[in-house]
Amino acid sequence: MAKTNFAALTDEQKTAWGMDFWAHARNRSFVNKFLGKSANSMIHHITELRKDKKGARAVLTLVADLTGDGVVGDSKLEDNEESMNSFDTVIGIDQLRNANRIEGRMADQKSIVNFRRQSRDKLAYWLGDRIDQLAFLSMSSLPYTLHTNGAARPVAATGQNLADLEFADAAPAPTANRGFYLGADGNIVQGTGFDAPDGTLTPLTYRSLVRMKANAKDSYIKPLRSNGGEDLYMVFVTPQGMADLRLDPDFIANVRHAGVRGGKNDLFSGASSVMVDGMIVHEYRHVFSNEKAATGDRFGATTGTDIGQRVLFCGAQALGMADIGAAEWVEDVFDYENEVGISVAKIFGFLNPKFKGNLAHFNSDENFGVMTVDTALSIYS
Repeated sequence: MAKTNFAALTDEQKTAWGMDFWAHARNRSFVNKFLGKSANSMIHHITELRKDKKGARAVLTLVADLTGDGVVGDSKLEDNEESMNSFDTVIGIDQLRNANRIEGRMADQKSIVNFRRQSRDKLAYWLGDRIDQLAFLSMSSLPYTLHTNGAARPVAATGQNLADLEFADAAPAPTANRGFYLGADGNIVQGTGFDAPDGTLTPLTYRSLVRMKANAKDSYIKPLRSNGGEDLYMVFVTPQGMADLRLDPDFIANVRHAGVRGGKNDLFSGASSVMVDGMIVHEYRHVFSNEKAATGDRFGATTGTDIGQRVLFCGAQALGMADIGAAEWVEDVFDYENEVGISVAKIFGFLNPKFKGNLAHFNSDENFGVMTVDTALSIYS
């Protein structure tokens, strides 16, 4: 009787399994729906390396607006053209790997094919979920040493921590004109929740959303342009943050009157995304909150005990993602083919780009396309 050799897949079969795995992982990733190849994308998706004198690198290009006034009448335009100022920023890339391994044929008591499929599904969920976590921590300007619920990640040996990735920022923080919190009067205040006086953070409201949008425009955060020519911003909140909005009378009134009539209105359909006043508000569990953070590590300048969320207000190129090739799928056998193992590896990277551009009133680089606003969560008030 012929024996199935688990490790005898051809290169073409391994490539097919790797592509199938990456398709599963991409489908399971929330941030995948915001990827795009152009500067009009919320997450600028870089899939090819650029070769230059420093080698092959993943490069994200940011272009400043023109500042000159041009020429008038019949004045000479030739030799008076305005140059476009652009800035190339490099996205660090690294490899993230994981694997499954069964103890042996008797311990598994399943066919090899089932193990392969189960491993594909579980590893795909793992990779999609880790990509989402890293993306939201990057946009939130928070270190990879944290979970998105504020809890500290266990520290393992070097090379086994997300904070060891080449693109992990050692000491991130929202730049001076991109970090805010909702103060006692419900208005946005420059700084973060860690700077706010204890007990003064307020929950998210429709009024504060309108203020955020005005501040984003004043701060030259470039909006996304819809197919219909409408300027849009993407707003990300936690499930509890969305609950605060849905309980706000002003938000209820605006969504009720601005949306479609009947049961398909976002207010009544239970949709996880709601469009209102040029903003699409998305609810997602990996938006940062600090309910699991240790006492003293939460919001509040003195005691660090205030529980809240970090709302993300995003325009174009809020995040750069280098996505180099499909995932690598490797199968191996151990102990005379009694034990079977599957590993996956993905090379990628994230960057929260910073750019001064032509904003003379900014003295240093600012986060290019994302603003953070720390708010309270009423369920914990």
